[in-house]
Amino acid sequence: MSTLTLPPLAVVMGISGVGKSEIGHELAERFGVPYEDGDAFHSEANIAKMSAGTPLTDEDRWPWLEAIGEWLHEHDAGGGVVSCSALRRVYRDVLVEAAPRIVFLHLAGDHDLIRSRMEHREHFMPVSLLQSQEETLEQLEPDENGELLDITPTPAEIVDTFLERTHVVPEQEAP
Repeated sequence: MSTLTLPPLAVVMGISGVGKSEIGHELAERFGVPYEDGDAFHSEANIAKMSAGTPLTDEDRWPWLEAIGEWLHEHDAGGGVVSCSALRRVYRDVLVEAAPRIVFLHLAGDHDLIRSRMEHREHFMPVSLLQSQEETLEQLEPDENGELLDITPTPAEIVDTFLERTHVVPEQEAP
């Protein structure tokens, strides 16, 4: 069992409503590294499209993914955490190409729970796009560096489990 000694470089991924932002903040705080929400990288046109209930196309997503990849690359040495839906393998591959050492924390959960979360928050992503996201989602594959975790536990418990499974420890706790 090895311990990662570099500051973590993580992508918290999953469909809208799984808690990517909250978990991402928790993970970044634990390590004292920057956090960025993937939504901040969307163009105004993408946000308007999603707000209107229209799913993004691959052509809409490529510049967004490249911008997130650039952020990850820029934070490689010092670590960082970004939340990003990363729904398909080809999208994750763009991120890995930019920052090969990233680790994915894939959040997943019950449809009704996610729908309820989406209905009770203020966000540009309408509940009407939940099904589209679920249909687009490709689970993490065994050869991808990451963990698939359920969203039912508390954010702290999810982060604890992720850290245990990936053998990542905060610098102050490293042996």
